[in-house]
Amino acid sequence: MIFLARIRLAVLIMMLLLGIAAFGPASAQKLNPDGAPNPTASVTSERDLFKQVPRIEGRIDIPDKKASVLIQPAGRTWDYFHEVLLHWGGAIVILGTIVFLGLAYLVIGRIRIAEGRSGTKILRFKAFERFSHWLTAVSFVVLGFTGLNVTFGKILLLPLVGPDNFSDISQVAKYVHNFTSFSFLVGLILISLIFFRDNIFSKVDLEWLKHGGGFIKNKHAPAGRFNLGEKLVYWLSVVAGVAVSVSGFLLLFPFYGTEIAEMQLIQVVHAVVAVLFVALILAHIYIGTLGMEGAFEAMGTGEVDLNWAKEHHDRWLARQLEKERKPGRPLATPAE
Repeated sequence: MIFLARIRLAVLIMMLLLGIAAFGPASAQKLNPDGAPNPTASVTSERDLFKQVPRIEGRIDIPDKKASVLIQPAGRTWDYFHEVLLHWGGAIVILGTIVFLGLAYLVIGRIRIAEGRSGTKILRFKAFERFSHWLTAVSFVVLGFTGLNVTFGKILLLPLVGPDNFSDISQVAKYVHNFTSFSFLVGLILISLIFFRDNIFSKVDLEWLKHGGGFIKNKHAPAGRFNLGEKLVYWLSVVAGVAVSVSGFLLLFPFYGTEIAEMQLIQVVHAVVAVLFVALILAHIYIGTLGMEGAFEAMGTGEVDLNWAKEHHDRWLARQLEKERKPGRPLATPAE
C-alpha cells in the first residue's frame, strides 16, 4: 500500500510539472518583468479592434443611449479637422482675402466718381431697408468675432491673456454668439424678402459683365438697382446665411434627431461655411468703404450723389427720375 501511494504521488507531481511547462510561457507573456499584468498582450491589437467595430459601448441604466458610448474612433478624425485643418484652412482663406484686397487697393486704387459730385442727392435706401441691413451686418460682425474665438482663440488670445481670463472671455463670447444668432436670423429674413425682386438676374447683368463691372476706367457698366456683383453677394449671403443658421441651431440644440457622427458633420459644415462667409463679407465691406467713393453713403444716410448713381446704376436712376416727374415728393434733392 505504501508503494502504491508513492506511485500516485509521483504521478501527481509529474502532471503538475507538465502543466507548468505547458501554460507557464503563455502566462509569462502577459506579465511585465516585474510580474504585473501586461495590458497590451492580446491576440488582437487595439487598432484591429477599432477597424472591426466603429465604436465601443458599455451598459447603462438611463434612457440616453449616447451615454453608453465609451470610445468612438471617428471622433479623432473630427478632432484633426477642428484642431489642424480648420486652423490652416481658415487662416489661409481669411488672411488670403485680406492680402488680395490690399493688393487690389494698391493696384486699382479707390474708384472715384468720374464726373465729381453733382451736389444733388437721390434716395437709394429707405430707413427700414437700412435698418434690416445694419441689423444683419452688426449681428454678423459679432458672430464672426465670437465664432473666430472658438477656432483661433487658443492660438492667438490664450497666450496673451492667460488661461483664467481666456476662460472668462470665451464663456461670455459663447453666450453672446448663441443669443446674437437670433437677431442675425431676423435680419437675414428681412433682407431676403425686401431685396429679393431687385436681385433677380436679368440681361443687363451680362452687359455689366462685358464692360468689366465698372472696374475698367473710362468704360461705363450699365446696371439696375443692383449690379451683377451685388446680386452675387446677395445670393451667396442668403445661401451661406441659411446654412450657418440651420447648422448653428442644430448645434445650439444638440441631439434632437441627430447622433454623435451627425453632430460632428454639422459642426464641420458650420465652420467651413462660416469661414467662407467671412471672406465674402470682407470683400463686400471693402467695396462699400475703401474700394468705391460714395458707396457707403447708400447705407449710411440712404442717399447717394446723382453722378454716382449715373455711373454705377444708370438703369435704376432712369426709373427713379421717371417717378420723380409724377406728382409727389421729389426723390432728388440738393445736397446741403
